[in-house]
Formats: sequence, structure tokens, C-alpha cells
Amino acid sequence: MKKLDILAFGAHPDDVELACAGTVIKHVDAGMRVGIVDLTQGEMGSRGTIETRYDEAADASKIMGISERVNLKMEDGLFEINEANKRLIVEQVRRFQPNIVLANAVDDRHPDHGRGAQLVSEACFLAGLIQFETTWNGEVQEAFRPKVVYHYIQDRYIKPDFVVDVTAVAERKMEAIKAYKTQFFQPDQDGPKTPISGADFMDFIWGRMHEMGRQAGFTCGEGFTVERFPGVQLLTDLK
Repeated sequence: MKKLDILAFGAHPDDVELACAGTVIKHVDAGMRVGIVDLTQGEMGSRGTIETRYDEAADASKIMGISERVNLKMEDGLFEINEANKRLIVEQVRRFQPNIVLANAVDDRHPDHGRGAQLVSEACFLAGLIQFETTWNGEVQEAFRPKVVYHYIQDRYIKPDFVVDVTAVAERKMEAIKAYKTQFFQPDQDGPKTPISGADFMDFIWGRMHEMGRQAGFTCGEGFTVERFPGVQLLTDLK
């Protein structure tokens, strides 16, 4: 067991980078162990290949400084909320025992995102049930439930429940995103046009960070929604 402080799930390689790489980097810089689990290999993407996506994910992981990255190889575009897929996620939750889980947006343009959000949320609940048995490396795993599940915000705007200040690491977030060279704009690269391949898409990412940060008093921010009320001891804990 390699305990992590935070485990971030993404339906596709690059989901975490696009939505919350700043938060990941900031917590790594603070000395925390962070890992990523990609549900699919992104094989339905219009650009690049499975092989290039793995190479790009490895490059992005180095930039972010994460401790672990796993791909569950569910079927891109077609994975279901079923027992088999829940078990795959429960195995990773129990393997890494994160205090915090980050998951896809609860609703978004790509149907995999909302479905992935629900799948991860339900699996995190099951991970805490003693009678739900899973094994890893031939050994029965202990039940474990993360303290909280937070959902990052992706393509569609969702009003956040809280915002993380990522101003100091925003440039590094953009470096992690740009590691996915086949997916995003490159002046000398041909390929089919997609909603994220245009030259203006990076402007959208910057705009979203400014949008999220502005109302919280930050230059750049990343927003999250919660599944239960966050608690504080003192009002002064809130920024």
C-alpha cells in the first residue's frame, strides 16, 4: 500500500490536467503525495493514438510531480456504471487510501465526464463497506473510504462551492496541459479539428482560471463542487 493524500480520477488522460492541474501541483509543492487514475485510454479521441496519449500522460505527470498514475482501461465513450467498473475503482481507492478524491464534473459536454463522476462517487462509498470484498496482488483489501469527494469543473460552467488559488502555479498547469501535444494546437501539426484543438482553446483555459479566481479574490483559481458541506472551526479559516 502506497498511501496518497489525494487521488484524482479522470475519465480520460488530460481531464485532470485541464481542470485541476494547478491544485495538484500546489499540493505536491506542499509536500503531499498525489496520484491520478485515468478511467480510459482516450482511444476514441480524434487526434493522436493510445501510445501517444501514454507518452503525453507520462510527460504531464513529471511536470506535475505526482507520485502514481494508473490507467484502468475502461472503454472510452462506452464505459458503464456497473459492478465490474466500480470494483476497478474500489481497488485503487483501497490500494492508495487517499484522504481526498477528486473526480470529474458532475455534468459536462462529454457524457463520459458526468458518468465518470457518478461512477467514482459510488465506488468511493462502496470502498468503505466491509462486506464489499476486493483483492489486490492476491490479498484481500481492507475497507477504506476517503474523507471527501470533490468534483472539478470542466468545459461547461458550474458554480463552484469553493475555489483553490492557483495563481503561483498557473504557468506550470499550462505546461502540463501542453504536454498533450497531439490533442491541442500546434502550428505545424495537421489533424482533424476538435473542440479543444483550436489556437483559442488555451485562451479559454486562462479565462476559466481568471473567472474562477476573480470572485474569490485570486488572480487564477480552480473551482470545485462538493458532495457534502465542508466544515470549518472558525470563520477566519475562510479566505
